[in-house]
Amino acid sequence: MKALCTRALAHVAVTASALVAASGAVLAQSGEVNVYTYRESKLIQPLFDAFTKDTGIKVNVISASSGLEQRIKTEGTNSPADVLLTVDIARIEEAVRAGISQPIKSDVLDKAVAPQYRDPEGHWYGISMRARVVYASKERVKQDAITYEELADPKWKGKLCIRSGQHVYNTSLIATMIAHKGEAATEAWLKGVKANLAHKPAGGDREQARDIFSGKCDIAVGNTYYMALMAKNEKNPEQREWGAAIRPLFPNAGDRGTHVNISGMALAKHAPNKANALALMEFLASEEAQKIYATANNEYPVNPKVLASEIVQGWGKLKPDPLPLENIAKYRKKASELVDKVNFDAGHHCRHPRAHHLAVKRTQDLVF
Repeated sequence: MKALCTRALAHVAVTASALVAASGAVLAQSGEVNVYTYRESKLIQPLFDAFTKDTGIKVNVISASSGLEQRIKTEGTNSPADVLLTVDIARIEEAVRAGISQPIKSDVLDKAVAPQYRDPEGHWYGISMRARVVYASKERVKQDAITYEELADPKWKGKLCIRSGQHVYNTSLIATMIAHKGEAATEAWLKGVKANLAHKPAGGDREQARDIFSGKCDIAVGNTYYMALMAKNEKNPEQREWGAAIRPLFPNAGDRGTHVNISGMALAKHAPNKANALALMEFLASEEAQKIYATANNEYPVNPKVLASEIVQGWGKLKPDPLPLENIAKYRKKASELVDKVNFDAGHHCRHPRAHHLAVKRTQDLVF
């Protein structure tokens, strides 16, 4: 992660008033555990509520969109952090490199989390998976299979949408391409993908579905759980329309499998409530917590004994790429460099034929 400024740290939101004392320090108490998290509080609160109900241990939470690794490092030995929760493998590896985690040994975690979804040295464990899939227009895309390699096929020229190539979701995907295909082949692939873009990379994964709905593109790259979020969005019928316009294609289902990323957890180096922290981490990997994760967040459980939610199962079977996630950390910097090298985020000025038709029609309507 690039150096974080004071302004980024100012956005850290304290969601449990009991956590931070006037001095900024937190007293270690036997009945508490302090969690720093990149996950939205509302998504993980049901898990903490269940943990407290089972154990009587109170969970105090600090949530932020950035800067938690630097905050923990700055706090040093006085840090109240017990557990760090992240939304992707990249950030959790950054925490390890920053020296703010400590390895743990837990037979419970090792049995619940498959080797490819945990650090060989015990510095982090995955707690949920998300697949990086292709959103396809139900109306305009008839094929039922695709590969990541095919995203560079000229047949998609002007028909592909994606968020910034520098977003961690995409650099993680590109890192796996480097691991599988090599740097030169991945650079050529990125150039091909860029040539197929309908417009400059922008927005989040939901906006890619929006652009398929509006006809700006036929396919896009996005995480699976956003599809569920749109489908279940009772407050925003517009987003339900976006979600209803697409279906997921699981890339490389016929060979190596689809790229998956994880939300993960690490034990803070100076955890003042280490025993409680380990209890929470083991709970988060348990069948009880994994079922809550699957239902509340519509992500894939890492615990093989737990099924995905009904809506996720309805999309078809996921065959995860077995590539150990440590490869993402190994190649992510190079992936970021390739994104800049091909000037990916500048996009390619080739409009989708249907979008051009709609623009012409709107102009005609205005003129005539």
